Amino acid sequence: MVARIVIAAPASGHGKTTVATGLLAAFAARGRKVAPFKVGPDYIDPGYHALAAGRPGRNLDPVLVGEDLIAPLFAHGAAGCDLAVVEGVMGLYDGRTGAGEFGSTAHVARLLRAPVVLVVDATAQARSVAALIHGFRSFGDISGSALHIAGAVLNRVGSDRHEQILRDACAEVGTPVLGVLRRHDAVAAPSRHLGLVPVVERSTEAAASVAALAELIAASVDLDAIEAVARTAPPVTAVPWTPSVAEPVAGSPVVAVAGGPAFSFGYAETVELLTAAGARVAPVDPLRDERLPDGARGLVVGGGFPEVYAEQLSGNGALRRAVGDLAAGGGAVAAECAGLLWLCRTLDGKPMCGVLDADAVMTPSLTLGYRDAVALTDSVLAPTGTRVTGHEFHRTRVTPGAGPQGAAWAWRDGRDGFVTGNVHASYLHLHWAGNPTLAHRLVAACV
Repeated sequence: MVARIVIAAPASGHGKTTVATGLLAAFAARGRKVAPFKVGPDYIDPGYHALAAGRPGRNLDPVLVGEDLIAPLFAHGAAGCDLAVVEGVMGLYDGRTGAGEFGSTAHVARLLRAPVVLVVDATAQARSVAALIHGFRSFGDISGSALHIAGAVLNRVGSDRHEQILRDACAEVGTPVLGVLRRHDAVAAPSRHLGLVPVVERSTEAAASVAALAELIAASVDLDAIEAVARTAPPVTAVPWTPSVAEPVAGSPVVAVAGGPAFSFGYAETVELLTAAGARVAPVDPLRDERLPDGARGLVVGGGFPEVYAEQLSGNGALRRAVGDLAAGGGAVAAECAGLLWLCRTLDGKPMCGVLDADAVMTPSLTLGYRDAVALTDSVLAPTGTRVTGHEFHRTRVTPGAGPQGAAWAWRDGRDGFVTGNVHASYLHLHWAGNPTLAHRLVAACV
């Protein structure tokens, strides 16, 4: 398996994305073929990773796909590469609530047998940084994670004197310092309520930010040492994941996949699975395109920020009508989260596609977490009783009308989504690699 390294931190906000993205860009500038990965259900960081590496950023989430698929998905995404950089999620040992380390960065690092570099925000710390690093290292031994924390990158260091104190402290606990970033070295990237602004919304500025990160990391981190650590990762036997199916659907139906700035949340494997299932996948940008791709018999709409573009989405009446016609004509439509909002009658009072008898509004509260769900009725995605694990992440509320619409999923806290005709719409984000029959079922429904 390819040389690999995991970039982790004690908690969110220490600088994992800065270091991981910068490493990818810096190694790519050196001519290395680098494979980017992100632990967990994040959609935004992989966009920056892809920009830095020049290949799709992929997610590794044991909760959504099962731990047995982590190494195969990694091998699939890293095929033909020299080096893989895996950015962690939250703190090193933070997994699914109530499930110990399951789904954590430590869990994925253990499954990949990958060495870990800990990014530490050294603001207002001196010798205590040694206690922090030692604690994270020894906790891995206690918890049975069998992690190899190979070194640290110190972030937001204030001065030469501060750096020397920190280096001396790390030496006390035998942890090499592989890089030092100063407080004034921060590269700005705009954010909003769900994290960074996606690359597709700021492509020119994002490219400049990634280029600046490449220069920063090349000047601040020992790239040779990082690569040497990555090459110490022991072999892992894994057959690369493949999206192929035994019997692709005949007829090559056209399935449109929404993208662009309003719908930028999705996994690379979704399109691969649709293609393997026999579909001709065609992109559609609801902010620009006034019609669906020619011959479209299916539509997949992922997540994103439709509330930011509600005025433009509402103004594209031609496409809204086309989506309504597709649904009314029996076309297979699968939408999640932002896609659900777009299919509603209104979003914050602005007309949307009107496929669903429901209205959506933004709210101040965040709904967040993994959900174990069961399908309540047959749909274009799954038969009744299908069990899935997905992720919910939004600040909106959907109020259904009084019409006859079935719910899509049931979980511990209630019901979610809509099934009407050949339309399946829900807040639940699913990683289709963990449920590969979803793609085949949807493509089959198109014919």
